[in-house]
Amino acid sequence: MINTTTYIAFKTILIREFLRFIRIWKQTIVPPVITTTLYFLIFGKLMGDRIGEMGGHSYMLFIIPGVVLMSVISHSYANVVSSFFMSKYQKNIEEILIAPVPNAVILAGYVGGGIARGLIVGIVVLIVALFFSPMQIYSYSFMLLIIILTSLLFSIGGFINAIYAKTFDDISVIPTFVITPFTYLGGVFYSIDLLPPFWQNVSLFNPVLYMVNGFRYGMIGVSDTSPLLSVIIISVFIIIFGLFSLSLLNRGVGIKQ
Repeated sequence: MINTTTYIAFKTILIREFLRFIRIWKQTIVPPVITTTLYFLIFGKLMGDRIGEMGGHSYMLFIIPGVVLMSVISHSYANVVSSFFMSKYQKNIEEILIAPVPNAVILAGYVGGGIARGLIVGIVVLIVALFFSPMQIYSYSFMLLIIILTSLLFSIGGFINAIYAKTFDDISVIPTFVITPFTYLGGVFYSIDLLPPFWQNVSLFNPVLYMVNGFRYGMIGVSDTSPLLSVIIISVFIIIFGLFSLSLLNRGVGIKQ
């Protein structure tokens, strides 16, 4: 049962996180628009005209879901990892910790801010994509489900990174050496059907592949993997990461030491 105090605490953290990135929209919303526009021009237009169709659709339409989700992943993660780390760095996290607020509410507030930024960036990038290729959404509900679950997962991931981070350099290690390679190798710009059998099997161990293909299925009805399996895999990771985050908060790892 959620009491009034818990609700107010969650709403306060969520609103603060929302206003935090909205106030600096030129740094949080505009850059992904410029970046994805370049992706659409270079990969979708210049290279796409030579590649032709992929998965029964134009190459431009094929890569749009991956590019959109790539933006959602990076900005959901970045919002939480930077916000929570700054709270640690500036010591204002102590004000939240001494308040009678459950750790689950603290986690939910920060993660909610990451989801909000991820969804806003995703919507803006999707609007930009409409200028490059008309599209008819295959399943709005499934597309929304995948984008929310993916944003939720990487927001929690950003929270874990922020807990362990001790310097500003630490918050860029995971995005640089883990998220970026997994994303580019997750079928954003290609179908794994183009790969040799061995590398197809290797790709199946990349969780981002299921997110990208799940979102692509929701948008254009094409997927290299089972849509249901995509939901299951993302959900399993959310549960594992979520429980691990709460465990770290309860033990005060990286906060109370």
